Amino acid sequence: MLDNINPRRRRLIGAAAVGISALELGLPNFARAQTNPGAASTVSNASFGKIKQINAGELSIGYAEAGPANGPVVLLLHGWPYDIYSFVDVAPILAAAGYRVIIPYLRGYGPTRFLSGETFRNAQQSVLALDMIALMDALKIKKAVVAGFDWGARTADIMAVLWPERCSGLVSVSGYLIGSVHGNAKPLPPKAELAWWYQFYFATERGKIGYEQNLHDFNRLIWELASPQWHFDDATFERTAQSFNNPDYVAIVIHNYRWRLGVAPGDSKYDALEAKLATAPAVTVPSITMEGEANGAPHPQPSAYASKFAGKYEHRLIKGGVGHNLPQEAPQAFAQAVIDVAKA
Repeated sequence: MLDNINPRRRRLIGAAAVGISALELGLPNFARAQTNPGAASTVSNASFGKIKQINAGELSIGYAEAGPANGPVVLLLHGWPYDIYSFVDVAPILAAAGYRVIIPYLRGYGPTRFLSGETFRNAQQSVLALDMIALMDALKIKKAVVAGFDWGARTADIMAVLWPERCSGLVSVSGYLIGSVHGNAKPLPPKAELAWWYQFYFATERGKIGYEQNLHDFNRLIWELASPQWHFDDATFERTAQSFNNPDYVAIVIHNYRWRLGVAPGDSKYDALEAKLATAPAVTVPSITMEGEANGAPHPQPSAYASKFAGKYEHRLIKGGVGHNLPQEAPQAFAQAVIDVAKA
C-alpha cells in the first residue's frame, strides 16, 4: 500500500465539489458536465477552451491548461487513439483542488506540429518522453505529477525513471509499460499475440495504407474493443477524431508500432536512453497504478509489475465496467489518484 496516503482521501470527490460552477473554479473556458465515477456509460459534453501553443524541442506543442498559474503542476498524457479530451472531466476537478493542469497533444496529434519538415517522424518511446521534458522546460516547470494511460502512461513511466527529479509523483494506468525492441522480440502465447493484432497489421505496407484509408472507422473500433462497456456517443468520438487530422498522425502511429517490433529503426542519438530503459529500471517516485476491470486492450497483470515500483506505491482496480480509457470513463477516480499521489 502507498505509505502516508490517508485512506479517507481515497474516496471519490463528492458531487457537490463537482457541481461548483466554472466561474467559481476560475475556468471560464470549461463547460461543466455531471459525471458518475462508477458508470462507464457516462457521456460528457464538456469542452476545452482556447488551446495554447508553445515551441518545445522539435515541436510546436498544442496544450490545454486549467487551474491557478502558481499551483503545483500536473501533466496529463493521453494515449492512442485518443487525445486531450480523455481528461476533459479530470482537469476541472484537479483545478478546483488548486493544481495547475497541463494537458498536451502528443506528437502527431491535434495542433502539435514539427517545427521542421526535415525532422524524422520518430515515435520511439524515449522521444515521446523527451517531448514532455522539453515542454516542461519551455513552460519553466521544474517538477510535476505525471499521469496518463496507454502511450501517455508509458511516457510518464519513462519520465519517472529517467528524470525522477522532474517528477513529484506518478499515476500510470496499466502500470509499468516501459519496454525494449529486444524484449518485444520474444514471442507471446497465442491469445496474447491475438490481442496485438493491430500491431502486426501496422507492420505491413497493406496495414499502413489500410489505416490511412479507414482511419475513422479503425480508431472507433479500437475504442469499442478497448472499452467494451463504455457507451460513448458519436459526438464524444467525433470530438477526439478531429485530432487524427494532423498531417503526421499516421506516420507517428505506424512508426511507434513498427519500432516496437524492430521492423523500423529509431534514431541512434537516443540509443543510450533506450539502452537504459531496456534494463527495466525501477520507479522510485511515489506512484499509483490503476486498471479498469473491463479493460479490453492488451495490458499486464498488476502482479507482473508491482516489483518495479520501489518507492511509495499502491494499485487501484476501478470497477463499474471501466475500460481502457480510464480517465474519461472514471474521471473522479483518476483525479483522486492524482491528488493522493501528489500528497504522498
